[in-house]
Amino acid sequence: MQSSTNYDDGLIACQDVELVIRRYYFPFGLAKRVRYNRIRSVRRYPLTAMTGKYRMWGSGNLTQWFNLDVRRHRKSVGLVLDLGGRMQPVITPKDADQFLAVLAAHGVSS
Repeated sequence: MQSSTNYDDGLIACQDVELVIRRYYFPFGLAKRVRYNRIRSVRRYPLTAMTGKYRMWGSGNLTQWFNLDVRRHRKSVGLVLDLGGRMQPVITPKDADQFLAVLAAHGVSS
């Protein structure tokens, strides 16, 4: 069972001091680690064919980057992380509501 300050669905993990996005960097699938204080905000949006539902990995517009998720086509929610840079990570947690609650517990607003 996960605590109120931790989350791990295999691809995305909220740990004590940082968010870990697994299979992020192409082509080797290394993880991206983001300290919670670097996350300015999180924007939730419906995942559709036009907004990345069928994007397995990478970017289609050079402003958003999707980690490798072969089950993304089965998900309905995307989350864009504003880290203050041009490229924004987009993640698709298995349980978006629980993930956002854990981020909130770490002081990240959505």
